Amino acid sequence: MTFHAAPSDGPMEAAQRSPMRRGACPSLSAPMMTGDGLLARLRPEKPGFALRELMAIADAAAVCGNGILEITARGNLQIRGLTAQSVPILSQKIEDAGIAITQGLAIETPPLAGLDPADIADAVSMAERLRMAVSAHQPPLALAPKLSVIADGGGQLNLGAVTADIRLRAVRINDAVFWLLSLAGTEATASRIAVLEDAAVVPATMDILKNLAAIGRDARARDIIGAVATRWASAFDLDGIPPQMAAPSSAGIHDLGNECCILGIGLPFGQIHARALCTLLEAMDIVGATEIRLAPGHALMVLGIVRDRIAAAQALALGHGLRAFPRDPRNHIAACAGLGACASAQIDTRAVAQMLADTAPTLLDGSLTVHVSGCAKGCAKPSASGLTITAAPTGYGLVVNGSASAQPTAYIDENNIRTALAHLDKLVSERKQGGESARSCLTRLGADGIRAAVQQG
Repeated sequence: MTFHAAPSDGPMEAAQRSPMRRGACPSLSAPMMTGDGLLARLRPEKPGFALRELMAIADAAAVCGNGILEITARGNLQIRGLTAQSVPILSQKIEDAGIAITQGLAIETPPLAGLDPADIADAVSMAERLRMAVSAHQPPLALAPKLSVIADGGGQLNLGAVTADIRLRAVRINDAVFWLLSLAGTEATASRIAVLEDAAVVPATMDILKNLAAIGRDARARDIIGAVATRWASAFDLDGIPPQMAAPSSAGIHDLGNECCILGIGLPFGQIHARALCTLLEAMDIVGATEIRLAPGHALMVLGIVRDRIAAAQALALGHGLRAFPRDPRNHIAACAGLGACASAQIDTRAVAQMLADTAPTLLDGSLTVHVSGCAKGCAKPSASGLTITAAPTGYGLVVNGSASAQPTAYIDENNIRTALAHLDKLVSERKQGGESARSCLTRLGADGIRAAVQQG
Protein backbone atom coordinates (compact mmCIF):
# COMPACT_ATOMS: atom_id res chain seq x y z
CA MET A 1 0.00 0.00 0.00
CA THR A 2 1.28 3.47 -0.82
CA PHE A 3 0.48 6.73 0.91
CA HIS A 4 0.26 10.04 -0.93
CA ALA A 5 0.83 13.38 0.75
CA ALA A 6 -2.25 15.59 0.82
CA PRO A 7 -2.11 18.73 -1.32
CA SER A 8 -0.57 21.57 0.68
CA ASP A 9 -2.51 24.75 1.34
CA GLY A 10 -1.07 28.19 0.91
CA PRO A 11 0.16 30.13 3.97
CA MET A 12 -3.22 31.84 4.45
CA GLU A 13 -5.25 28.63 4.56
CA ALA A 14 -2.66 26.86 6.68
CA ALA A 15 -2.56 29.74 9.14
CA GLN A 16 -6.33 29.82 9.52
CA ARG A 17 -6.51 26.16 10.45
CA SER A 18 -3.22 25.84 12.38
CA PRO A 19 -3.46 23.71 15.51
CA MET A 20 -2.06 24.69 18.87
CA ARG A 21 -0.38 21.54 20.11
CA ARG A 22 3.10 20.30 20.97
CA GLY A 23 3.00 17.66 18.24
CA ALA A 24 2.69 20.26 15.50
CA CYS A 25 5.75 21.56 13.69
CA PRO A 26 5.23 25.17 12.57
CA SER A 27 6.68 26.35 9.29
CA LEU A 28 6.32 29.32 7.00
CA SER A 29 3.78 27.42 4.91
CA ALA A 30 1.94 26.03 7.95
CA PRO A 31 2.36 28.37 10.95
CA MET A 32 1.04 27.35 14.35
CA MET A 33 -1.37 29.32 16.53
CA THR A 34 0.03 30.26 19.95
CA GLY A 35 -0.98 32.65 22.71
CA ASP A 36 0.49 35.71 20.95
CA GLY A 37 -0.60 34.88 17.41
CA LEU A 38 0.83 32.62 14.73
CA LEU A 39 4.34 31.24 14.97
CA ALA A 40 6.49 30.29 11.97
CA ARG A 41 9.74 28.33 12.09
CA LEU A 42 12.38 28.93 9.43
CA ARG A 43 15.17 26.57 8.44
CA PRO A 44 17.66 28.07 5.95
CA GLU A 45 18.62 26.02 2.93
CA LYS A 46 22.25 27.05 3.37
CA PRO A 47 24.25 26.41 6.57
CA GLY A 48 23.98 30.07 7.58
CA PHE A 49 22.81 33.61 6.86
CA ALA A 50 24.71 36.62 5.60
CA LEU A 51 24.30 39.46 8.10
CA ARG A 52 22.08 41.39 5.69
CA GLU A 53 19.84 38.35 5.31
CA LEU A 54 19.29 37.98 9.03
CA MET A 55 18.68 41.73 9.30
CA ALA A 56 16.05 41.42 6.57
CA ILE A 57 14.33 38.63 8.52
CA ALA A 58 14.41 40.75 11.69
CA ASP A 59 12.90 43.72 9.85
CA ALA A 60 10.21 41.48 8.39
CA ALA A 61 9.46 40.04 11.84
CA ALA A 62 8.97 43.55 13.21
CA VAL A 63 6.57 44.48 10.38
CA CYS A 64 4.64 41.21 10.13
CA GLY A 65 4.73 39.97 13.72
CA ASN A 66 5.26 41.30 17.22
CA GLY A 67 9.02 41.64 16.68
CA ILE A 68 9.96 38.67 18.85
CA LEU A 69 12.36 36.16 17.33
CA GLU A 70 13.47 32.92 18.95
CA ILE A 71 16.22 30.41 18.41
CA THR A 72 15.05 27.03 19.61
CA ALA A 73 17.01 24.50 21.66
CA ARG A 74 17.71 22.68 18.35
CA GLY A 75 18.91 25.85 16.61
CA ASN A 76 15.87 26.76 14.51
CA LEU A 77 14.66 30.33 13.97
CA GLN A 78 11.09 31.24 14.96
CA ILE A 79 9.05 34.38 14.34
CA ARG A 80 6.20 35.15 16.74
CA GLY A 81 3.03 37.26 16.72
CA LEU A 82 2.05 36.73 13.08
CA THR A 83 -1.49 36.86 11.70
CA ALA A 84 -3.17 35.02 8.84
CA GLN A 85 -2.91 38.25 6.84
CA SER A 86 0.75 38.91 7.61
CA VAL A 87 2.13 35.41 6.95
CA PRO A 88 2.03 35.77 3.11
CA ILE A 89 3.66 39.20 3.45
CA LEU A 90 6.44 37.71 5.59
CA SER A 91 6.93 34.94 3.05
CA GLN A 92 7.23 37.47 0.24
CA LYS A 93 9.70 39.64 2.15
CA ILE A 94 11.92 36.63 2.79
CA GLU A 95 11.75 35.65 -0.87
CA ASP A 96 12.52 39.23 -1.95
CA ALA A 97 15.62 39.18 0.25
CA GLY A 98 16.84 36.14 -1.68
CA ILE A 99 16.70 33.84 1.33
CA ALA A 100 15.97 30.19 0.55
CA ILE A 101 14.00 28.40 3.26
CA THR A 102 13.77 24.62 3.31
CA GLN A 103 10.49 22.81 4.02
CA GLY A 104 9.62 19.26 4.87
CA LEU A 105 11.77 16.72 6.68
CA ALA A 106 14.28 18.29 9.07
CA ILE A 107 17.80 17.11 8.19
CA GLU A 108 20.15 18.82 10.60
CA THR A 109 23.92 19.26 10.65
CA PRO A 110 26.23 20.74 13.31
CA PRO A 111 26.49 24.54 13.20
CA LEU A 112 30.18 24.48 12.26
CA ALA A 113 29.93 21.64 9.73
CA GLY A 114 32.41 22.21 6.91
CA LEU A 115 34.56 24.51 9.05
CA ASP A 116 35.55 22.31 11.96
CA PRO A 117 38.95 20.63 11.36
CA ALA A 118 37.87 17.88 13.77
CA ASP A 119 35.15 16.74 11.32
CA ILE A 120 35.67 13.18 10.12
CA ALA A 121 33.35 13.52 7.11
CA ASP A 122 31.37 16.15 5.22
CA ALA A 123 28.00 16.28 6.97
CA VAL A 124 26.69 19.10 4.77
CA SER A 125 27.22 17.02 1.63
CA MET A 126 25.57 14.00 3.25
CA ALA A 127 22.58 16.11 4.31
CA GLU A 128 22.21 17.49 0.79
CA ARG A 129 22.25 13.99 -0.71
CA LEU A 130 19.55 12.93 1.73
CA ARG A 131 17.40 15.98 0.93
CA MET A 132 17.67 15.29 -2.80
CA ALA A 133 16.64 11.65 -2.31
CA VAL A 134 13.64 12.59 -0.15
CA SER A 135 12.60 15.34 -2.56
CA ALA A 136 12.87 13.03 -5.59
CA HIS A 137 10.81 10.21 -4.06
CA GLN A 138 7.42 9.64 -5.68
CA PRO A 139 4.88 9.68 -4.25
CA PRO A 140 6.05 12.23 -1.65
CA LEU A 141 6.70 10.65 1.73
CA ALA A 142 4.04 11.49 4.32
CA LEU A 143 6.08 11.61 7.53
CA ALA A 144 5.45 12.71 11.12
CA PRO A 145 5.76 16.52 11.42
CA LYS A 146 8.48 16.37 14.06
CA LEU A 147 10.47 13.55 12.46
CA SER A 148 14.13 14.54 12.24
CA VAL A 149 17.42 13.27 10.83
CA ILE A 150 20.88 14.28 12.05
CA ALA A 151 23.99 14.04 9.88
CA ASP A 152 26.96 14.69 12.15
CA GLY A 153 30.51 14.83 10.82
CA GLY A 154 31.92 14.15 14.29
CA GLY A 155 33.47 17.56 15.02
CA GLN A 156 33.77 19.58 18.22
CA LEU A 157 30.41 21.36 18.29
CA ASN A 158 28.52 18.16 17.53
CA LEU A 159 24.82 17.34 17.89
CA GLY A 160 25.26 14.49 20.33
CA ALA A 161 22.89 16.04 22.88
CA VAL A 162 20.12 16.71 20.32
CA THR A 163 17.36 14.12 20.02
CA ALA A 164 16.60 12.73 16.55
CA ASP A 165 14.68 9.86 14.98
CA ILE A 166 17.57 8.92 12.70
CA ARG A 167 21.17 9.67 13.70
CA LEU A 168 24.11 9.40 11.28
CA ARG A 169 27.52 10.01 12.84
CA ALA A 170 30.81 9.81 10.97
CA VAL A 171 33.26 7.42 12.64
CA ARG A 172 36.76 6.29 11.79
CA ILE A 173 37.46 2.55 11.98
CA ASN A 174 40.89 1.21 11.01
CA ASP A 175 41.67 4.46 9.16
CA ALA A 176 38.49 4.19 7.05
CA VAL A 177 35.44 6.47 7.36
CA PHE A 178 32.00 5.01 8.03
CA TRP A 179 28.66 6.27 9.33
CA LEU A 180 27.14 4.97 12.56
CA LEU A 181 23.35 4.62 12.16
CA SER A 182 21.32 4.98 15.36
CA LEU A 183 17.60 5.46 15.98
CA ALA A 184 15.41 7.35 18.41
CA GLY A 185 17.31 9.47 20.88
CA THR A 186 20.47 11.38 21.63
CA GLU A 187 23.97 10.04 21.11
CA ALA A 188 23.75 8.51 24.59
CA THR A 189 20.23 7.08 24.43
CA ALA A 190 19.64 6.14 20.78
CA SER A 191 19.71 2.49 19.70
CA ARG A 192 22.80 1.71 17.61
CA ILE A 193 21.77 -0.16 14.47
CA ALA A 194 24.63 -0.48 12.00
CA VAL A 195 27.91 0.86 10.65
CA LEU A 196 27.46 1.88 7.02
CA GLU A 197 29.80 2.67 4.18
CA ASP A 198 29.22 6.09 2.65
CA ALA A 199 27.39 4.71 -0.40
CA ALA A 200 24.92 2.79 1.79
CA VAL A 201 23.81 5.73 3.95
CA VAL A 202 21.21 7.24 1.63
CA PRO A 203 19.62 3.88 0.67
CA ALA A 204 19.44 2.82 4.33
CA THR A 205 17.93 6.12 5.44
CA MET A 206 15.39 6.11 2.61
CA ASP A 207 14.44 2.54 3.49
CA ILE A 208 13.71 3.65 7.06
CA LEU A 209 11.74 6.69 5.93
CA LYS A 210 9.65 4.65 3.49
CA ASN A 211 8.83 2.16 6.23
CA LEU A 212 7.75 4.98 8.53
CA ALA A 213 5.60 6.55 5.81
CA ALA A 214 3.92 3.18 5.19
CA ILE A 215 2.94 2.94 8.86
CA GLY A 216 1.33 6.38 8.94
CA ARG A 217 1.87 10.06 9.72
CA ASP A 218 2.34 9.44 13.45
CA ALA A 219 5.09 6.82 13.05
CA ARG A 220 8.45 7.58 14.63
CA ALA A 221 11.75 5.73 14.52
CA ARG A 222 11.21 4.20 17.96
CA ASP A 223 8.34 2.19 16.41
CA ILE A 224 10.59 0.24 14.03
CA ILE A 225 13.89 -0.20 15.88
CA GLY A 226 13.65 -4.00 15.93
CA ALA A 227 12.79 -4.36 12.26
CA VAL A 228 15.54 -1.97 11.15
CA ALA A 229 18.14 -3.67 13.33
CA THR A 230 17.33 -6.99 11.67
CA ARG A 231 17.37 -5.59 8.13
CA TRP A 232 20.60 -3.62 8.52
CA ALA A 233 22.51 -5.93 10.84
CA SER A 234 26.16 -4.90 11.07
CA ALA A 235 29.30 -7.00 11.16
CA PHE A 236 31.00 -4.35 13.30
CA ASP A 237 31.01 -4.36 17.10
CA LEU A 238 28.63 -1.46 17.65
CA ASP A 239 29.30 -1.28 21.37
CA GLY A 240 33.02 -1.02 20.66
CA ILE A 241 32.63 2.36 18.92
CA PRO A 242 33.66 5.05 21.42
CA PRO A 243 30.92 7.47 22.47
CA GLN A 244 30.92 10.93 20.99
CA MET A 245 32.63 13.56 23.12
CA ALA A 246 30.21 16.00 24.73
CA ALA A 247 29.98 19.25 22.79
CA PRO A 248 31.05 22.43 24.58
CA SER A 249 28.59 25.20 25.31
CA SER A 250 27.59 27.09 22.19
CA ALA A 251 28.24 30.35 24.05
CA GLY A 252 31.84 31.53 23.98
CA ILE A 253 34.86 31.56 21.68
CA HIS A 254 35.52 28.43 19.61
CA ASP A 255 39.11 28.24 18.35
CA LEU A 256 39.28 26.15 15.17
CA GLY A 257 42.97 26.81 14.52
CA ASN A 258 44.51 28.38 11.42
CA GLU A 259 43.60 31.82 12.76
CA CYS A 260 39.91 30.88 12.68
CA CYS A 261 37.81 31.78 15.71
CA ILE A 262 34.04 31.55 15.95
CA LEU A 263 32.01 33.49 18.53
CA GLY A 264 28.96 31.80 19.97
CA ILE A 265 26.30 34.15 21.32
CA GLY A 266 23.34 32.76 23.22
CA LEU A 267 19.96 34.47 23.43
CA PRO A 268 18.81 34.85 27.05
CA PHE A 269 16.12 32.18 27.41
CA GLY A 270 15.89 31.84 23.65
CA GLN A 271 14.35 35.19 22.67
CA ILE A 272 15.41 38.52 21.23
CA HIS A 273 13.51 41.50 19.83
CA ALA A 274 14.04 42.36 16.17
CA ARG A 275 15.45 45.81 17.01
CA ALA A 276 17.94 44.32 19.47
CA LEU A 277 19.00 41.72 16.93
CA CYS A 278 19.61 44.34 14.25
CA THR A 279 21.64 46.43 16.71
CA LEU A 280 23.72 43.38 17.59
CA LEU A 281 24.30 42.51 13.93
CA GLU A 282 25.38 46.06 13.18
CA ALA A 283 27.91 45.83 16.02
CA MET A 284 29.17 42.48 14.73
CA ASP A 285 29.48 43.95 11.23
CA ILE A 286 31.75 46.68 12.58
CA VAL A 287 34.16 44.11 14.05
CA GLY A 288 34.24 42.12 10.80
CA ALA A 289 31.55 39.44 11.04
CA THR A 290 30.44 37.99 7.71
CA GLU A 291 28.04 35.14 8.44
CA ILE A 292 25.68 33.91 11.15
CA ARG A 293 24.85 30.27 11.76
CA LEU A 294 22.17 29.09 14.15
CA ALA A 295 23.16 26.61 16.85
CA PRO A 296 21.61 24.40 19.51
CA GLY A 297 21.37 26.04 22.90
CA HIS A 298 19.44 29.05 21.50
CA ALA A 299 22.63 30.46 19.98
CA LEU A 300 24.11 32.37 17.06
CA MET A 301 27.54 31.44 15.74
CA VAL A 302 29.31 34.53 14.39
CA LEU A 303 31.82 33.84 11.61
CA GLY A 304 34.44 36.03 9.98
CA ILE A 305 35.86 37.96 12.95
CA VAL A 306 39.65 37.93 13.02
CA ARG A 307 41.38 36.56 16.09
CA ASP A 308 42.58 39.89 17.48
CA ARG A 309 39.03 41.33 17.46
CA ILE A 310 37.14 38.32 18.82
CA ALA A 311 37.44 39.40 22.48
CA ALA A 312 36.04 42.82 21.61
CA ALA A 313 33.12 41.17 19.83
CA GLN A 314 32.50 38.97 22.87
CA ALA A 315 32.44 42.04 25.12
CA LEU A 316 30.01 43.76 22.74
CA ALA A 317 27.65 40.78 22.90
CA LEU A 318 27.78 40.76 26.69
CA GLY A 319 27.08 44.49 26.68
CA HIS A 320 23.93 43.77 24.68
CA GLY A 321 22.74 41.49 27.48
CA LEU A 322 23.46 38.26 25.60
CA ARG A 323 25.17 35.06 26.71
CA ALA A 324 28.72 35.19 25.38
CA PHE A 325 30.67 33.12 27.90
CA PRO A 326 30.48 29.39 28.67
CA ARG A 327 30.17 30.08 32.42
CA ASP A 328 27.18 32.40 32.13
CA PRO A 329 24.66 30.90 34.61
CA ARG A 330 21.84 31.52 32.12
CA ASN A 331 23.35 28.80 29.91
CA HIS A 332 21.89 26.27 32.33
CA ILE A 333 18.26 27.43 32.32
CA ALA A 334 15.62 26.14 29.88
CA ALA A 335 12.51 28.31 29.74
CA CYS A 336 9.43 28.07 27.52
CA ALA A 337 7.70 31.07 25.93
CA GLY A 338 5.56 31.59 29.02
CA LEU A 339 2.58 33.72 29.92
CA GLY A 340 1.39 35.95 27.09
CA ALA A 341 3.15 34.00 24.37
CA CYS A 342 1.51 30.63 25.04
CA ALA A 343 -2.16 30.15 25.85
CA SER A 344 -1.33 27.20 28.12
CA ALA A 345 1.26 29.03 30.23
CA GLN A 346 0.28 30.32 33.64
CA ILE A 347 3.52 32.02 34.72
CA ASP A 348 6.00 34.53 33.29
CA THR A 349 8.73 31.98 32.69
CA ARG A 350 11.40 34.43 31.55
CA ALA A 351 10.94 36.63 34.60
CA VAL A 352 11.29 33.57 36.83
CA ALA A 353 14.34 32.42 34.85
CA GLN A 354 16.07 35.79 35.29
CA MET A 355 15.14 35.77 38.97
CA LEU A 356 16.72 32.34 39.26
CA ALA A 357 19.94 33.53 37.60
CA ASP A 358 20.10 36.55 39.92
CA THR A 359 19.09 34.80 43.14
CA ALA A 360 20.38 31.23 42.96
CA PRO A 361 23.77 31.11 41.15
CA THR A 362 24.94 28.12 43.22
CA LEU A 363 22.32 25.94 41.53
CA LEU A 364 23.61 26.91 38.08
CA ASP A 365 27.04 25.28 38.23
CA GLY A 366 26.46 23.30 35.02
CA SER A 367 25.69 19.99 36.70
CA LEU A 368 21.98 20.32 35.90
CA THR A 369 19.61 22.27 33.71
CA VAL A 370 16.91 24.14 35.61
CA HIS A 371 13.69 23.97 33.63
CA VAL A 372 11.15 26.77 34.01
CA SER A 373 7.84 25.66 32.52
CA GLY A 374 4.63 27.61 32.11
CA CYS A 375 2.51 24.46 32.35
CA ALA A 376 2.74 20.69 32.80
CA LYS A 377 3.50 20.06 29.10
CA GLY A 378 7.14 21.04 29.57
CA CYS A 379 7.76 22.08 25.96
CA ALA A 380 11.18 23.63 26.61
CA LYS A 381 12.52 20.37 28.06
CA PRO A 382 10.15 17.39 27.92
CA SER A 383 12.64 15.07 29.64
CA ALA A 384 13.42 15.10 33.35
CA SER A 385 15.56 17.90 34.79
CA GLY A 386 17.56 18.12 37.97
CA LEU A 387 15.26 20.93 39.02
CA THR A 388 12.00 22.06 37.42
CA ILE A 389 9.92 25.10 38.35
CA THR A 390 6.43 24.86 36.93
CA ALA A 391 3.06 26.56 37.26
CA ALA A 392 0.79 25.35 40.04
CA PRO A 393 -2.83 26.35 40.88
CA THR A 394 -1.69 28.77 43.60
CA GLY A 395 1.80 29.69 42.47
CA TYR A 396 4.71 27.40 41.62
CA GLY A 397 5.58 23.74 41.86
CA LEU A 398 9.16 22.62 42.45
CA VAL A 399 10.14 19.23 40.99
CA VAL A 400 13.48 17.62 41.82
CA ASN A 401 14.83 15.11 39.28
CA GLY A 402 11.64 15.08 37.26
CA SER A 403 9.73 16.67 34.40
CA ALA A 404 7.13 19.44 34.47
CA SER A 405 4.34 16.86 34.54
CA ALA A 406 5.67 15.12 37.67
CA GLN A 407 4.22 15.59 41.15
CA PRO A 408 5.99 18.60 42.71
CA THR A 409 8.36 18.08 45.61
CA ALA A 410 7.14 21.36 47.10
CA TYR A 411 4.68 24.16 46.39
CA ILE A 412 5.61 27.82 46.61
CA ASP A 413 3.20 30.73 46.96
CA GLU A 414 3.40 33.16 44.05
CA ASN A 415 4.57 35.99 46.33
CA ASN A 416 7.39 33.96 47.85
CA ILE A 417 9.22 32.59 44.82
CA ARG A 418 12.27 34.88 45.13
CA THR A 419 12.66 34.10 48.83
CA ALA A 420 12.23 30.38 48.21
CA LEU A 421 14.93 30.34 45.52
CA ALA A 422 17.29 32.28 47.79
CA HIS A 423 16.69 29.78 50.59
CA LEU A 424 17.32 26.83 48.27
CA ASP A 425 20.52 28.42 46.98
CA LYS A 426 21.71 29.02 50.53
CA LEU A 427 20.90 25.43 51.50
CA VAL A 428 22.92 23.98 48.62
CA SER A 429 25.79 26.42 49.18
CA GLU A 430 26.04 25.48 52.85
CA ARG A 431 25.49 21.73 52.50
CA LYS A 432 27.65 20.98 49.45
CA GLN A 433 30.50 18.70 50.33
CA GLY A 434 33.97 19.02 48.86
CA GLY A 435 33.78 18.67 45.08
CA GLU A 436 30.05 17.93 45.13
CA SER A 437 27.85 19.35 42.34
CA ALA A 438 24.56 21.14 42.85
CA ARG A 439 22.71 18.19 41.32
CA SER A 440 24.36 15.65 43.61
CA CYS A 441 23.71 17.85 46.62
CA LEU A 442 20.00 18.23 45.77
CA THR A 443 19.68 14.47 45.31
CA ARG A 444 21.38 13.79 48.64
CA LEU A 445 19.29 16.37 50.52
CA GLY A 446 16.13 14.67 49.28
CA ALA A 447 12.55 15.87 49.06
CA ASP A 448 12.13 16.61 52.76
CA GLY A 449 15.19 18.82 53.04
CA ILE A 450 14.33 20.76 49.90
CA ARG A 451 10.70 21.17 50.92
CA ALA A 452 11.70 22.54 54.31
CA ALA A 453 14.11 25.04 52.74
CA VAL A 454 11.78 26.53 50.16
CA GLN A 455 8.72 26.67 52.43
CA GLN A 456 10.35 28.38 55.38
CA GLY A 457 9.22 31.91 56.12
